[in-house]
Amino acid sequence: MGHLLNKRPAGRSTACSRHGRGFTLIEVLVALSIITIALTSIYRLQGDTIRMSADARFYTVAPMLAQQKLAQIEREGFRFAADGTGDFDQEHPGYGWAVRIEDAQSELIKNPKHHLIRIDLVVTRDEEKSYALRTYRFYVE
Repeated sequence: MGHLLNKRPAGRSTACSRHGRGFTLIEVLVALSIITIALTSIYRLQGDTIRMSADARFYTVAPMLAQQKLAQIEREGFRFAADGTGDFDQEHPGYGWAVRIEDAQSELIKNPKHHLIRIDLVVTRDEEKSYALRTYRFYVE
C-alpha cells in the first residue's frame, strides 16, 4: 500500500516538478528591473521635493529680507543712501544683498526740494538664487 502513495501522477515529468520550486533567471532579471525603475523614480522624486522645499524657503525669506533692508535704508535717510553690497550676518547665513540707488527723473516734480529715487535691491542665497526688487521712493529735503 505504501508503494501506491509514492507514485507520481501520470503525465508529469521531473523537469516540470523542479520548475515549481524556484524562479528562472529571466523572472529574476525582470523583477530586478522593475525594482530598479521604481527605486530610481522614488529617488528622483525625493530629490525634486528637497529642491522645491529649498526654493519655497528662499522665496519666502528673500522678500522679508528685502523689506528689512529697505526699512533700514529709509531709517538712515535717502539723502545718505548709497550703492552697496553686504550680507545678513548670522541671522541668515548664506544670504546677501546688493543695492543700487539713483535719482529718477519726473516731469511732474517741479520743486527742487522734492526728489524721486529708484532703488534696485537684489537678495541672493549662495549666489545660486536671487530675488530682485525695484521700488521708487519720494522724499522731501
